[in-house]
Amino acid sequence: MEFSTGFGWTRLPVLAAALIFGSVLTASAQIIPPFSPAPAAAVPDEEAEDAPDVNDPDVLKGIDVDKLDWAQLAIDAGTLNDIISAKKRAQAAARDGMDWSSNANANGSSAVKVKQSVSSFWDARIGADMTVAKEPTTMSELMAQKAANGGNIPQSSGSAWAAATAPGAGSVWDKTAVEGRIDPGSEQSKIGASLTKSVPLSGDTSLTLQNGYSVNQQGTTALPGIAGRTTRNYETEQSAKVEITDTGTSITAGQTLSTTDDKWLRKVGAEQKLFDNVTVSGSVGETSQGAINKSLTAGFKKSW
Repeated sequence: MEFSTGFGWTRLPVLAAALIFGSVLTASAQIIPPFSPAPAAAVPDEEAEDAPDVNDPDVLKGIDVDKLDWAQLAIDAGTLNDIISAKKRAQAAARDGMDWSSNANANGSSAVKVKQSVSSFWDARIGADMTVAKEPTTMSELMAQKAANGGNIPQSSGSAWAAATAPGAGSVWDKTAVEGRIDPGSEQSKIGASLTKSVPLSGDTSLTLQNGYSVNQQGTTALPGIAGRTTRNYETEQSAKVEITDTGTSITAGQTLSTTDDKWLRKVGAEQKLFDNVTVSGSVGETSQGAINKSLTAGFKKSW
């Protein structure tokens, strides 16, 4: 438990030393009978150094004990209970695996993420991803936020999700992953599942096959005279990834098909690890409009 008061802490060590020293002198005077001091030659050097000297400074000088405000050290019982309860809640959250993280965005908002483990049997987790926008308190802050966001003010938003990872089915696939996400602000939700199979090829090379299926639902807000409606989009994805551990190289090829497109859209990509936590990746993929989408990125990844 930690608390702070308005008492002058810079003088408290001196005061404590004075009180302890005074208590020791009083107790010595009441308990130890008078005695004749031993000759100087009979006193060991160490004890002679510790013996009080008449030239020692008076630690009580300048301190009026009667005028000290000891009420500054008092703490209300209710406040003490609140501090203890808050500490217990923090310890329980850490014990239950709740993890909070926050990062500042370029537009002045903060990206806040929280997740918590529900069950270790299937690695079930729940969490939320939020964008928290700071409310401007002055006209200058308002103008700065508008300038950084193209004339708009950033809005707070968030989505909740749940995910679980389960074993596969024998030799057919190794792992099953299920994830659901809902965004009340945009009336959007998604639920998906993926099946993964890993096959060792030779030495430090491995092949990972994955099939994914998802359903995306988008709702529209009802307006006067116009009823709201909900649209669903079904999507499937297939991918194969080859990883070479020694060189830090991975090559991926895949294709996706959805109800909004009338053909498979193919994509290939590669990633190369340059040195610790720094990678370069590139990809080339088809789009529903027929154009080719190309990208080249470099990234830094660090986990702790």
